[in-house]
Amino acid sequence: MNREELEEKLAELPLYCYQFLKPQELEFSERIRWICEHECPMYGKSWACPPGVGSVETCRETCLRYGSCLMIATVTEVRDIADIHETLATRPEHEAITNQVGALLREQGAAPYILSTEACAICPRCAIADGQPCRYPERMHPCVESHGINIIPTLERCGLEFQYGDNVVTWVSLLFFD
Repeated sequence: MNREELEEKLAELPLYCYQFLKPQELEFSERIRWICEHECPMYGKSWACPPGVGSVETCRETCLRYGSCLMIATVTEVRDIADIHETLATRPEHEAITNQVGALLREQGAAPYILSTEACAICPRCAIADGQPCRYPERMHPCVESHGINIIPTLERCGLEFQYGDNVVTWVSLLFFD
C-alpha cells in the first residue's frame, strides 16, 4: 500500500480529520452494546446492528484480525441538533465519503472491513426481519457502536473533540485493513 498516495487522496475529500490506528488501540465495551440493546430502536432490526453483527467478543476478534485501522470523521452544522430528522439527514453525505475512502483502500489493494454510522439504510426492509441473510453484505457497513466500540477515548487520544458546539454533528467511520 502506498500510504503517501492514499493520504494525498484523503486530503482531497471533505474530511474533518483522519487518523491511522492499530485496532488494538480501540476500546471494546459491553456497556456500549447495552446501550444498543436498551436504547436503540434498531436493535434486532438490521444486520448492521446487534445481535445480527454477533457478540462484542466476536466483533472484537473480527476487528483485531486486521493490521491497521483508518478512522475518518466529518462534521456538519445543523440549525437544531434536537431535530433528529435534520440531524439524520446529514448522515448520507458521511456514508458517501466513507464509501469513497473504502474505494481508495481497494485501489491500494486492501479489502477493508468498514464500520460506519447508525444502522444500514440500503434496503427499505432489512432481510433480517424475514430471517434471511443480508442482501448486500459487500455494501452494508455495521455501525461502530454495534461492535461495542467506545470511540470517545480514541478521539480524545487523537486530540479530537466529539462535540464542537450545540448544532454540530460529528460522524465517525472506522475502516480496517491489512
